[in-house]
Amino acid sequence: MNLAPVTLLLIVVTAVVSWQAFEKPQLLARLILWPPAVDRYRQYDRLLTHGFIHADWQHLIFNMLTLFFFGGGIERAFAPYIGPVGFLMFYLSAILVAILPTYLRHRRDPHYRSLGASGAVSAVLFASILLSPWSMLLVFFIPMPAIVFGVCYVGYSIWMDRRGGDNINHSAHLWGAGYGVLFTVMMEPRVLGSFVDRLMSPSFF
Repeated sequence: MNLAPVTLLLIVVTAVVSWQAFEKPQLLARLILWPPAVDRYRQYDRLLTHGFIHADWQHLIFNMLTLFFFGGGIERAFAPYIGPVGFLMFYLSAILVAILPTYLRHRRDPHYRSLGASGAVSAVLFASILLSPWSMLLVFFIPMPAIVFGVCYVGYSIWMDRRGGDNINHSAHLWGAGYGVLFTVMMEPRVLGSFVDRLMSPSFF
C-alpha cells in the first residue's frame, strides 16, 4: 500500500504533537480548544490546534489508524482536482468546520474543553464511503459494508450527542462527516450520481 505523502505528514505531525502534549501539560493547555480563550483572548489558532492533540494513546492510535487506512485513498482520489495542497486544506478546514458548532455552543463556558482529530478523520472517512459505499470495513474485527457503518455511525452520533455524558464530542463527528460528503460533491458533482448507482448495485468485492 503506497501511502500518500500528505496523509503520512499529517499522521507524523499529529503523533508527534500529541506525544509532546502528553508529556507537557502546559502545551496541552495551550493547544486544546478552550472556547473562552478564543472568545476573550483571540486565540483563534485553538480552533485548529486542538485537532493535533489527543486525550490518550488509545484516542490517538484509533484516529491515526483510521486516517492511515482511508486518507491515502482520498488524497489520491482528490489529487486530479485539487492536488496535495488542496487535500491538506481539505483536512485542515475539516478540523475547523467540525468544531465551529461546538465552539459557538460553548463559547462562554469556562468548563468546556475539546481535543482530537476525529472531526477531520470523519470527513476523510465519509468521503471514502461516498466514493466506495460497498467496500468492506472491519469494525471491531467484524466485516461490514462501508455504507452500513456510515448509517450506524451517524445514528449513534446523533443519539449520543443528544444524550451526552461520555466526554466525546459527537457533534464534531457529525459535522466532519457532513463536510467530507459536501466537499467531495462540490469538488466533483458527478460523484453523487455515481454514489447512487453504486448504492443500487451492491458489490462486496
